[in-house]
Amino acid sequence: MPAKDTFHEQVKTALVKDGWTITHDPYTMSLGQTKVFTDLGAERPIAAERGDEKIAVEIKSFLGLSPVRELEQALGQFVLYDTLIRSTQPERQLYLAVPDDLYKSLLDNQVGQSLRDTKGLAVVTFDPDREEIIRWVK
Repeated sequence: MPAKDTFHEQVKTALVKDGWTITHDPYTMSLGQTKVFTDLGAERPIAAERGDEKIAVEIKSFLGLSPVRELEQALGQFVLYDTLIRSTQPERQLYLAVPDDLYKSLLDNQVGQSLRDTKGLAVVTFDPDREEIIRWVK
């Protein structure tokens, strides 16, 4: 079982406040004998004729010395997890959860837009102090 990120409980609380039901903690993905874990799985019922909206969330705190190095690692995880999710549960959208201030300083720019366009990076930002979701970016 993987270790929980520093902001795991804050993101979990923020998702619940935002109307999500936590269904998996952690969310396990398997392909053959290989298992990987994202931090959370969640669902939010939407209009009946549209079914249920489902997500998986990988939480990153970016508290290390080099945010760019941590972004490299997080992006690698995102691409791996997204590939597994698309092949096993294509109805589930993967999000990278990051503190909103980090998003503004590292991903709300041309680099972030390029990652969203080329790698399908979807981001949910949160305020760790208020335990609230700030924005959903795809």
